[in-house]
Amino acid sequence: MKPGDIVLIRFPQADLQAGKLRPALVVAIAPGRHADLLLSLISSRTYQAAPKFDEFIESTDADFAGTGLKARSVVRLARLASVETSAINARLGTISPQRLQQITERLADWPRK
Repeated sequence: MKPGDIVLIRFPQADLQAGKLRPALVVAIAPGRHADLLLSLISSRTYQAAPKFDEFIESTDADFAGTGLKARSVVRLARLASVETSAINARLGTISPQRLQQITERLADWPRK
């Protein structure tokens, strides 16, 4: 796994119950011995997006074909989870390095918004 990968995982719900199998973006890998993954939920329910914060992945985007996603989706940047790599069910694809950079910059600016 590497940052920018899109993976399939039972993404934890906000109440920490096990969720349904969903795509998620690997945002970062924690340094150190355990190398947990920081994930952001990906949803096809684009109406839930936070304007000017979440990242849309459109079917017309240059990197869409490589994502493994089936439809227009949104990377929900406020829906983050840290998980062990063993929790990943599969790797679906990847986003472009430019998109990943935009996402990490948006997350880094989040507390200042």
